[in-house]
Amino acid sequence: MGTKKYQIQTSPFVVPTTDGKLIEEHFGQATDGNAKISIAHMVAPSGWSEPFQTPEFDEYTYIIKGKKQFIIDGEVVILEAGQSIKIQKNTRIQYSNPFENECEYIAICLPAFSMDLVNREEE
Repeated sequence: MGTKKYQIQTSPFVVPTTDGKLIEEHFGQATDGNAKISIAHMVAPSGWSEPFQTPEFDEYTYIIKGKKQFIIDGEVVILEAGQSIKIQKNTRIQYSNPFENECEYIAICLPAFSMDLVNREEE
């Protein structure tokens, strides 16, 4: 029998955070150091935000529940459950959840998310 041509992820890597956000990386750099793509399940609490950043990867976001705010090159965009967005690499962006309820979503980065590629600005 040959090796299986699929991999089921039953124990995603939980990324340590200090801002109350849950990040479960199912596939990516933390789970496979040579990953070409990252797929993560996220839950952002009410009031959460990140500094502005200019990632060197395309990022796709699908909102499962709640709402998430994006400031993309100065334009405020709000996504709700069932909506998705693709943000092209080298775009200045800030992510937040200024809303009353937590926001649950899936994020896919191509190439895979890496702190070396996110280019976060100092707060």
